[in-house]
Amino acid sequence: MATEQGDIEVPSDPERIVVLNYALAGYLFNLDEPVVAMTPEVTDSEGEYAEFWKDEAEAANTEFLPWSDDGFDLEAVVAADPDLIIAGGIGFPLKHATDSFDRLAEIAPTVVVSGEKQTWQEQFSFLADDVLGKQDEYEEFESDYEDRVAEVKENIEVPEGEISILSLDDPKTPYILIEGESLSSALEPLGFTTAPLFAENDIEPYTPGGDLFSPSLEVLPEVLRSETVFVVGFNNADIGVDDLENASPYDRVPAFESGQAYDLPYWSMRGDYDEAMALLDIIEDQFGRN
Repeated sequence: MATEQGDIEVPSDPERIVVLNYALAGYLFNLDEPVVAMTPEVTDSEGEYAEFWKDEAEAANTEFLPWSDDGFDLEAVVAADPDLIIAGGIGFPLKHATDSFDRLAEIAPTVVVSGEKQTWQEQFSFLADDVLGKQDEYEEFESDYEDRVAEVKENIEVPEGEISILSLDDPKTPYILIEGESLSSALEPLGFTTAPLFAENDIEPYTPGGDLFSPSLEVLPEVLRSETVFVVGFNNADIGVDDLENASPYDRVPAFESGQAYDLPYWSMRGDYDEAMALLDIIEDQFGRN
């Protein structure tokens, strides 16, 4: 198959897949692929299976491979004896995959999911169709999701005005999701409109090609002007509306002042298929018609 890194010869029926991005693993489990090892969600951690694919991972005896902010542990990847490596996605995993691609490709055929594939649909369809030849299976997942979106849209009342997504692991460092990216694009089919805050402000993404930007605390109340704000912990941070609503400068952010700030789980930011389905349940509960 042709990729940004050149032509890759993917095995027709891989038996030992290593996934170097926790956020991509769910797609492989959905497709009943043999994931023998993967990196944890957070660098320098032991790792924990996601609730959505825990049973599949336990049945497969999937192991966690160490990684850090500096890169993957290539010796651990070699020891996992993969016949296919899936890497890339968004953020650090993509950077590390790009930086170490030549070495990874020496270990086993390596497919890097492009950072331009921001939605679960783009990532899942690429892996299912282009890499694994399982387009029909993907289409069934997509159809179930679209049916659920239509159902939830009928059952909710979307607040007036625009929304924004605030992500942080520390109140001192707020991040705002760039409009049209990841979680923002997942909410739009339900009738939500994301405020164009990135377009309005001269602030660079937190990292080149990233999907978040970070205004200073001093200007946050002016920048975060949207009527509704969803608060999402950065990575797996346990932080929410209760931690912010009475603290400066969040108490001067319009959505906090009006009581239109809502919590969403950290995994909703860049959710895979299972997380996107679970997010629909949460939105239905939060905004369901009385």
